[in-house]
Amino acid sequence: MGLQELEHWVSDQGEPAFRARQLHDWIYAKGARDLADVTVLSKQWRQHLDQQQARIGRSSLIHCSRARDGTTKLLLGTEDGLSVEAVGIPAPGRLTVCVSSQVGCPMACRFCATGKGGLQRSLAVHEIVDQVLSVREVMGIRPSHVVFMGMGEPLLNTDVVLAAIDCLCRDLGMAQRQITVSTVGVPKTLPTLAEQALLRLGRAQFTLAVSLHAPDQKLREDLIPTAHAYPLEQLLDDCRHYVELTGRRVSFEYILLGGINDLPRHADALARLLRGFQSHVNLIAYNPIEEEDFQRPTPEQVELFRSLLARRHIAVSVRASRGLDQDAACGQLRRRQLTAGRI
Repeated sequence: MGLQELEHWVSDQGEPAFRARQLHDWIYAKGARDLADVTVLSKQWRQHLDQQQARIGRSSLIHCSRARDGTTKLLLGTEDGLSVEAVGIPAPGRLTVCVSSQVGCPMACRFCATGKGGLQRSLAVHEIVDQVLSVREVMGIRPSHVVFMGMGEPLLNTDVVLAAIDCLCRDLGMAQRQITVSTVGVPKTLPTLAEQALLRLGRAQFTLAVSLHAPDQKLREDLIPTAHAYPLEQLLDDCRHYVELTGRRVSFEYILLGGINDLPRHADALARLLRGFQSHVNLIAYNPIEEEDFQRPTPEQVELFRSLLARRHIAVSVRASRGLDQDAACGQLRRRQLTAGRI
């Protein structure tokens, strides 16, 4: 609940209106986990809320791993006994939180540990926002950026993702431009995302990141099995439509797999594909997972690929690899804990 919803709820409870502001402060600013901890409320009302089984809806911390570079990965338990990952990535002057939108993922990308276990369900708004609160609590730093780039396909949970963005902005004071939504591509969803964002949020200023990972349909289908239902040209047409509706450029994510999609001919093909497009390419060196024998490219291969794109006037950057010594790949920590029988 945001402040307005809390005001209605407090009124229905027969409490004075200022209680809503107190609750809002304790939930979002102080990160209270239980209404019993909100000591500004009367003991009598807290007992009444306990009898009603009213709760804040925080997840439990199952496991926390911290890499040498400070990257912190949390495994959080949901009320129904499932688990999701959230990651805090610190950098000078900022803290990015990578959040999950689903428990598991149905997209089955070959290079991703999350897809190996399939989809169990989509997350609710509070379960997404809780990931940001939990990373803040563990790391003791206020998050500055949020990326929907963890477990799951956000555009298979669009309504909830937009509601979570609304909550992050209204209740945690973030700006849309500090938020990124990443998708591997779901047919007919990108224009809908733009339209719904304009209706629900008033504007669509968050960054859209589309995972390409290949410059042609055949290779893309080999890496992303669900891509057979969404031809590359159709995906790019939808991206252009998204740009027209929002006025925001699209960021294209490209995981570099050694010897698979990182050769000069792939860079040439990608440059031709994106020529004239209002976009930016984000190169990511592959983080190995046990189930696949893909190789991580060398730094020299990454730099050659980047320079070839830049020479062809494609806006490009390389994402620094973080947390390599602690289950870096998306879904890897959860999968290892499941295999070990710990959750």
